[in-house]
Amino acid sequence: MRVNVRIYATLCRYIPGVSAGTPIEIELPDGASVSDLIEKLKIPAREVKIAFVNGRTRSLDWLLESGDEMGIFPPVGGG
Repeated sequence: MRVNVRIYATLCRYIPGVSAGTPIEIELPDGASVSDLIEKLKIPAREVKIAFVNGRTRSLDWLLESGDEMGIFPPVGGG
């Protein structure tokens, strides 16, 4: 199955050549979860604060479906 993913902020450093918010299409096996996608992208799970699937916050064990639109965000810092 294929899902479209947008990576934001500091997480972009894990995917060379990808700008924040630029969609990329990822091929995954059927039954893959948000966690499986994060692992495939080689993003450490501890770096992920929020994962959206089709505009809704989802847990790392959420099962993805072909055509899903994802956004992955790190913790936000500032001060």
